[in-house]
Amino acid sequence: MEPTVLLTPEQIDFYHREGYLSVPALTTTEEVARLRAIYDDLFRRRVGREEGNQFDLGGTDEENKEPVLPQILGPSRYAPALNDTLLRVNALAIATQLLGPTTKFSGDHAILKPAKIGAATPWHQDEAYWGEDVDHEAISIWIPLQPATMLNGCMQFIPRSQLLEVQPHHTIGHDPRVHGLEMDQLPDLAQAVACPLPAGGATIHHARTMHYTGPNKSDVPRRAYILTYSTEARQRATPRNHYWNRTKDTPREQRARQARQAAAKAAGVAAPPTT
Repeated sequence: MEPTVLLTPEQIDFYHREGYLSVPALTTTEEVARLRAIYDDLFRRRVGREEGNQFDLGGTDEENKEPVLPQILGPSRYAPALNDTLLRVNALAIATQLLGPTTKFSGDHAILKPAKIGAATPWHQDEAYWGEDVDHEAISIWIPLQPATMLNGCMQFIPRSQLLEVQPHHTIGHDPRVHGLEMDQLPDLAQAVACPLPAGGATIHHARTMHYTGPNKSDVPRRAYILTYSTEARQRATPRNHYWNRTKDTPREQRARQARQAAAKAAGVAAPPTT
């Protein structure tokens, strides 16, 4: 399958200067409908929950509590049909334009904001979640599967913030039971740029670009599917100190540890570390 969408030189220059980019269409309306059906089925079945891959990004993830920001890590592992799409072909082509010929697919995830109760995703940098000992040259391609608006939580960015280092973060609400992160200090919100999109459009941002999505105040779910691409990470001479990730003690991480230990026991090998 050949790509049907490529960036212009002007769009490439804009991304490298500003740290983000908005693209009106990355696939067809027919494919968006198919992706939305797969997406809704994955969340309905809560796939990956036992492995720690499905959890409430914005809440304490208790079993008897309605999630306000449910997320699935690696949905294509549970629905391989997500791999064979025009969306993936176009996303890789665009990522290669921005990152170069060594670009590789790094993973996917899905974030759902339920109607009326979907929580905001606070201001953060993606790289704050990642390893401390390397620098990442990575982008996220964020695709809404219905129109993304200010009412339901479209993406917002701080231009040129990709030029800064990873800023201090903490778990949302300073609650170690919550997986999601937020910046210690808010950026200058007067600089924020909102990017409403039609279904099947996309925003693209650097791993250090500060970004945010508001709560879903609409009557329909806000579905976002995210693809991540990167080049080889570069070892840092001095590791960062992402202490905020070491303070977490979330139900999601507990389930993930139990799943790893069970898999190791079944394979007859030593259990992996619990840290």
